[in-house]
Amino acid sequence: MIARDDPSIRNIGEKGERALILYDGDCVICSGWFRFVAKRDTARKFLFTAIQSPYGRALALKYGIDPDNPQSNAVLIDGDVHLNSDSAIAALSALPGYGWVRSFRIIPKPLRDRFYAFVARNRYRWFGKNESCDLGGMAYADRVIE
Repeated sequence: MIARDDPSIRNIGEKGERALILYDGDCVICSGWFRFVAKRDTARKFLFTAIQSPYGRALALKYGIDPDNPQSNAVLIDGDVHLNSDSAIAALSALPGYGWVRSFRIIPKPLRDRFYAFVARNRYRWFGKNESCDLGGMAYADRVIE
């Protein structure tokens, strides 16, 4: 795990720096998303933090996400903050072989975000909650900011 005061993450998400995915560690889908991206991120561009961590909570508040009832992930990459459906598109399109995901931007953002919000609202009911944040058997712990 990376300490939240580690100098190496001071400029995280800025242009030319490592990117960050802020995700809901209690959410089964979101934890699966974290593992999906981490496994395919062969360049190790992304770091991750759960909204429930002290660092993640502070970021969530900064970007208008309720840390007690998160309805969006956030992706900080190349100096931009992406929320809702844009977060998934930004993260996936940065992975090798997934550049085609950018084509989803042709779908109007309000429509994409409405679908994203529908899934976010129902995710606990459909998939349940994690007892604790699932780091994929600690395989990616060196990329998680506590």
